[in-house]
Amino acid sequence: MARRGKKKGRPVSGWVVLDKPVGMGSTEAVSKIKWLFQAEKAGHAGTLDPLASGMLPIALGEATKTVPYVQDGAKVYRFTVAWGDERSTDDLEGPVTKSSELRPAEAEVRALLPKYTGVIMQTPPQFSAIKIAGERAYDLAREGGTVDIPAREIEIGRLDIVEHKPDRTIFEVECGKGTYVRSLARDMGRDLGCFGHISELRRVEVEPFTPEDFVTIAELEAARFGAQGEDKSDPEADPADAVEVPIDFGAIDGLLVDTSAALDCLPQIAISDDAATKIRLGNPVIIRGRDAPVEAEEACATSRGKLVAIGAIEQGMFKPKRVFAG
Repeated sequence: MARRGKKKGRPVSGWVVLDKPVGMGSTEAVSKIKWLFQAEKAGHAGTLDPLASGMLPIALGEATKTVPYVQDGAKVYRFTVAWGDERSTDDLEGPVTKSSELRPAEAEVRALLPKYTGVIMQTPPQFSAIKIAGERAYDLAREGGTVDIPAREIEIGRLDIVEHKPDRTIFEVECGKGTYVRSLARDMGRDLGCFGHISELRRVEVEPFTPEDFVTIAELEAARFGAQGEDKSDPEADPADAVEVPIDFGAIDGLLVDTSAALDCLPQIAISDDAATKIRLGNPVIIRGRDAPVEAEEACATSRGKLVAIGAIEQGMFKPKRVFAG
């Protein structure tokens, strides 16, 4: 019988609400965080382009089970649209494809905002991760073809002007899942007749996290190596091989946001230790308490403040769907 392989890394769980710098890709950021924490498992809740900065929530360990709840949360972006040029990528990365000498007045831009507020139809950029016939749109676009991407429904909660100058406008938008800010810049530029593209983009919030949760790579590195100097090991090395001597992870683990924070959108049910044990074995339990809900499509069960499971409540009984380690 084959021996089961040794687990790689630590079973650490929680959220790193990273303030991603410009130039770093989302996958690269996840790898960096996984290495810093020597974590078994890591993943992010929503890609942020390399040219964008700001909030990239990264889940470690058991928190990866809550990623869908963060992906579905509202997002806030602060972005700058440079007027006069449309680019193939709708940002600074691609070449100019259309140009205009026109520049919009602030009143013209402001008059356009209602059209881009509420539930609207939006066509994603040519250079996007949307799949067309099984292939990524950006792969097809890089081959030189024009990609026919169907418009889809998105929701814009608000779109405000922060600052306007003749050649550029700074906006802040609160939007739902699936919104492309680059498409907003492209479409507004076309409507105004002057063309436009994103010259700067920063994600400020991803519900339920706020800027108060932000942590930088530098802060994480200081917490990880501050007491012992810079780690000279290879960041590409296997975490299991890297942990050869006892390391104090207390400081860096203290920067994690608790896994349960991602589930603030769900009803919270406090249960006993006995009930928690039954649920972790996959068994349903009766929910007790005068204010306990009788029915709920999804709810979060906790014991002593610790996350136990996500499940449904049917006729006063909690039925676990996704269980978390104690």
